[in-house]
Amino acid sequence: MKKMTIGAFLLTMMFGGANAQSLKSPDGKFEMDFQLKQGVPYYNLKFNGKTVVEDSKLGLRIFKDSSIKFASEIAKPEDAQFDLNSGFTKTAEKKDSKNETWQPILGEKKNYINHYNELAVTLNQSSTDRSIVVKFRLFNDGLGFRYEFPQQKNLNYFVIREEDSEIDFPSDMKAWWMVADYDSQEYKYQETKVSEIPSRWPQAADANASQTLIKDAVQSPLMLKVEGKEPLYINVAEAAVLDYPASHLEVDAKNFKFKTHLTADRQGAKGYMQTPMVTPWRTIIVAPKAEDVMDSKMIFNLNEPTKYTDTSYIKPTKYMGVWWEMIIGKSQWAYGQPESNVRLGETDFTKLTPNGNHGANNTKVKDYIDFASENGFQGLLIEGWNVGWEDWFGRSKEYVFDFITPYPDFDIKMLNEYAHSKGIDLIMHHETSGSATNYERWADKAFQLMNKYGYKSVKTGYVGDIIPRGEHHYSQWTINHYYRIAEKANEYKIMVNSHESVRPTGESRTYPNYISAEAARGTEYEAFGGNNPDHQTILPFTRWMGGSMDYTPGIFQTKLDYYFHGDKRFVKTTLAKQLALYVTMYMPLQMAADLPENYKKHMDAFQFIKDVAADWDDTKILSAEPGDYVVTARKAKGTENWFVGGITDENKRDYTVDFSFLDKGKKYEAIIYEDGKDADYIDNPQSYNIYKKQITSKSKINFKMVRSGGFAISVKPVK
Repeated sequence: MKKMTIGAFLLTMMFGGANAQSLKSPDGKFEMDFQLKQGVPYYNLKFNGKTVVEDSKLGLRIFKDSSIKFASEIAKPEDAQFDLNSGFTKTAEKKDSKNETWQPILGEKKNYINHYNELAVTLNQSSTDRSIVVKFRLFNDGLGFRYEFPQQKNLNYFVIREEDSEIDFPSDMKAWWMVADYDSQEYKYQETKVSEIPSRWPQAADANASQTLIKDAVQSPLMLKVEGKEPLYINVAEAAVLDYPASHLEVDAKNFKFKTHLTADRQGAKGYMQTPMVTPWRTIIVAPKAEDVMDSKMIFNLNEPTKYTDTSYIKPTKYMGVWWEMIIGKSQWAYGQPESNVRLGETDFTKLTPNGNHGANNTKVKDYIDFASENGFQGLLIEGWNVGWEDWFGRSKEYVFDFITPYPDFDIKMLNEYAHSKGIDLIMHHETSGSATNYERWADKAFQLMNKYGYKSVKTGYVGDIIPRGEHHYSQWTINHYYRIAEKANEYKIMVNSHESVRPTGESRTYPNYISAEAARGTEYEAFGGNNPDHQTILPFTRWMGGSMDYTPGIFQTKLDYYFHGDKRFVKTTLAKQLALYVTMYMPLQMAADLPENYKKHMDAFQFIKDVAADWDDTKILSAEPGDYVVTARKAKGTENWFVGGITDENKRDYTVDFSFLDKGKKYEAIIYEDGKDADYIDNPQSYNIYKKQITSKSKINFKMVRSGGFAISVKPVK
């Protein structure tokens, strides 16, 4: 524990008791105190009487001039007098509470419970006569707080220099983290003490197509653990990041303290504000069990209900794709020769010399359609169908794609008619090349084309630096762009799955057609340099806390020397673990990412991917430990069918599934998919065993997961 100095103790005695406002969670286990110390706002948090967060500062720094030109250059020490982090007096407080049940359009459970007590404290800065409201919501699983700015004479337009929200922990903890970056979340997770983050940080980043690293800062969500006889799990994140930049966490490793660091534009400004407005919520989820952190829906509860009047078109989708073969290098996105100098509107692509390896060609797409249809899938993604792929990468070229013109060997009308005759909807791919301005210019025409041919969902991509130049993937302007696209897509009844975008922070409640995103290292990195075996056991505690990810699992041919002799790349899991990911990871847009030829060799195992649901009425986290293992059971939407998945890291692990979550008195048939006795993710990844067994709620089954292995179970009532 950190020691309190005599001076700090006296300040607490002088300013802590008389003006402190307290708030308890509905179940009474959490208590939050807010107070002003010499005009500076602080809060703390206790769980079961023990301090989880020590007194931590609140506030924001702003620029003197709201019409700044070069924010990073004009900030001066005297500008501090304009900041909103000191000189306050309390003028009002208001308490409220809510206990409601709401149903997500797509979700891990049929019902989400939103139960909290609320405290809103109005503060006035007497020297400037400006007011802000600090609002706290205390749930049974933790705390959310944000700043609210009423419209007022002396605070109308303003520009944020930085947000000064702090989280000051009492002691060192284990942390699962990745380096902070304004443009990418595609890094490997690190597992260290908080105190060790600075020493590990320089080795924790690798290259990316767009990259702006923030030294000695980490990404949100951040997973922490207080170790010992009474462990405590803590998740630090944010919710409802709208019209505001995404945040990161600066690390004070000596004092175990984190402070908000907002994504800047390249002028150095963090946010351009007009009152009335609110910031995103800062969230602190706390539980004595890791499973309870995973099960929290606080981040979604802190988002607003949707204003969409029609959500009937938003449906879970299982799909395949002409994609993995491009990722591994078996085929290409481009139609012409590499580095061909092409200009949309000028280049005649019918006269371009073909490279002979274009993936999105009529014959191949029809083969994929046939296989997807025969096996009960609803969708097929085709990447590289549209002109412009030859010479854009890494060039900051604004007009790369028009999103409506197909290559000569992709007959969009014929292929859509063929797909529909087979019960398959093609999934559109819009790679923006990071040029968000160009995509917005073409969005209406692109979505009109989708409506014309019956495309129901789009996968967007943002590879490369953002255009307009000067913005980042997570800056305020670009955040607004992602939701402008979601709203535009809703006008055309289209679902959106974004890649290289910002991580979701529960906005699927407000924008339910924005059903999935990438925003982390997905399966593609198995071909780019690999994900560690513990990667999939960390993601549910971090990236997944705010919304679903398009992780693209289902790789059966894990060793790439199968395609390219001597290639040492491989997917670091067993085949059985790949099946389990469909349960441990929530994906309403659910891909079977491998090539049809590889599934045909293992149709008995492929049956699980065909059977598993993509949306759920109930979810139970049976057992979990970040970085080690996850075991999850889910009940398929509108059925009595359950699916169970278990995964482990690089260590072998035994686990016994207790089926007491099943209805008592009923009999079920369980189909078990498990690692073979000789399975190993390096030496023998395709070894698996499948068997059936009749079970009840009293049944238990033991599994022996091999290194980076797992198991999957399909459970259906016996009629």
